[in-house]
Amino acid sequence: MLNEWFPNVKWDSMWEATMETLYMTAISVVATFVLGAILGLLLFLTSKGNIWENVMISKVISAFVNIFRSIPFIILIVLLIPFTKFLIGTMIGENAALPALIIGAAPFYARMVEIGLREIDKGVIEAAKSMGAKTSTIIWKVLLPESMPALVSGITVTAIALVGYTAMAGVIGAGGLGNLAYLEGFQRSRNDVTLMATIIILIIVFIIQIIGDLITTKLDKR
Repeated sequence: MLNEWFPNVKWDSMWEATMETLYMTAISVVATFVLGAILGLLLFLTSKGNIWENVMISKVISAFVNIFRSIPFIILIVLLIPFTKFLIGTMIGENAALPALIIGAAPFYARMVEIGLREIDKGVIEAAKSMGAKTSTIIWKVLLPESMPALVSGITVTAIALVGYTAMAGVIGAGGLGNLAYLEGFQRSRNDVTLMATIIILIIVFIIQIIGDLITTKLDKR
């Protein structure tokens, strides 16, 4: 039945492209979660009225986040070609997409982390301070646990965006379903290949959303 509906689809190639997309998404999501959480914490902690209040540092980090969050991803890939070649040695393949994916997504997620942290009741932080808690204790025992539902919800949205980014990266040779859909589907007028690649991307997105929603619901104690 599938072969009748999708006569031009090479299933081995489709499976390989799916694995490449999952690989790029998984690595970039983990790196984005770590870097974005660090940037978001710094944005929050150095802002006015917080533990590490520092206007200059806060403005520098905020400017960095705003600049890289605002650059369209396809342009960011082009801008990062010299850096990617220096770091990876090539612009072809799934590993070559990782720098642009991470640099493009981490600032976006950092803002979500900052928003999540700002939603924490100030009284909880003040209570920890009054008990003599160190900054590291406040971060690990108060800020991160209290904001975890928002952090998971944010990384879910970011992960879905990253799936779309991998498809765009595929158009310029990074591999994955985007690359397959463009080269084997669009350029050769094989609409069934493009359609199947799109269906698989949608399935990946739905699975990420379901898992993210389940974890967020479990963590949210309100």
